Amino acid sequence: MKVLFVVNNFYAKGNGLSASARRTVKKLIERGIEVRVLSGKNPDPNGPKPDYTLDDFKFPIFNPIIRKQGYQFAKSNKRIAIDAINWADVIHLEEPFVIQMGVAKLANKMHKPCTATYHLHPENLFASVHLDRSFLNSITMRWWKKSCFDRCKIVQCPTENVKERLEENKFKAELRVISNGLVVEDLVNDENTEVTKVSDAKYTVITIGRYSVEKNLKTLLNAMNYSKHSKEIQLIFCGRGPQEKKLKKLANKLLKNGVIKYNPVFGFYPLGELQKLSRGADLYIHLAYIEVEGLSCMEAVQTGLLPIIARGKYSATSQFAYDEKSIFKQKDPKDLAEKIDYWLEHDEERKAEALKYKNLVYEYNIDYSIDALIEMFNDAVKMK
Repeated sequence: MKVLFVVNNFYAKGNGLSASARRTVKKLIERGIEVRVLSGKNPDPNGPKPDYTLDDFKFPIFNPIIRKQGYQFAKSNKRIAIDAINWADVIHLEEPFVIQMGVAKLANKMHKPCTATYHLHPENLFASVHLDRSFLNSITMRWWKKSCFDRCKIVQCPTENVKERLEENKFKAELRVISNGLVVEDLVNDENTEVTKVSDAKYTVITIGRYSVEKNLKTLLNAMNYSKHSKEIQLIFCGRGPQEKKLKKLANKLLKNGVIKYNPVFGFYPLGELQKLSRGADLYIHLAYIEVEGLSCMEAVQTGLLPIIARGKYSATSQFAYDEKSIFKQKDPKDLAEKIDYWLEHDEERKAEALKYKNLVYEYNIDYSIDALIEMFNDAVKMK
């Protein structure tokens, strides 16, 4: 089986989609699947290169915003695309953008089957320019559907939430619910486990995610205005992105006004340090209101943290919650503060509940996802 992955930038750092693609490709190769990648250039000139390399495409006006999101688009190249398609048994599209649309159209003409993963909503794109409620979302969804997804045999839906939305939009391809998968690690919280504490605060509350509008990190800061324990809480924001200055300004205002005592920590950390910080925390808050799956939540809870998760129409992450006390209304700082206070005040219950989530992680093991993807690729070839 020869599978061609088509992604704008396979090697982009700080981009969840690219990281997911790299994990998936690595696991497929370990299973004996031949995989090649059609992608834009590696931002690191000394790093590995895609099998089929495309030039970068710079969007007029919006390119600085796109780069701050950890993203980079690639230019279409028909000759390179034909070479790549000729090699493959099946073509897998990781995004619904221009290079994928061109590859899907060529693949259909060359009678090569395509599959795709639905990794992001149109709202993910437009939230950065505060247009996540505009008519552009429905127009973009129709464009993606017609030019990309409807040219595929099967579309991977990471969650039921995604499948329901695509069914509502009458996608023609077969829709299969397959998690993007998590690399499950056996992390034990005991006296021998390394822990990072950044202050002497009684409580530590952590969140992990890109500093962007749809991740809605400001709601956690605003929740401190309503929390009974705000002066006892150390907040940690793990990530980077275009909203960093705004978030730090809001944090400084809370500090100056005496709402909080401990200066919130902002930083981008490698996985090992991220795990140490998580093990030193008491709660994990997941704030995104537009999200296809939100596996960063699972990555946090496997260290033994209890999550509190935003519930929204286009955020599937609340599927992980066992209890309503671990869900808050999206963008509602008062509701979030109430949930934070409850769990901080019920220490034993919090620890017992956290163990349930730690065990839930195993259901999202990437090995199960790889099994399902291999079956999907084989079925797509048979369907041609």
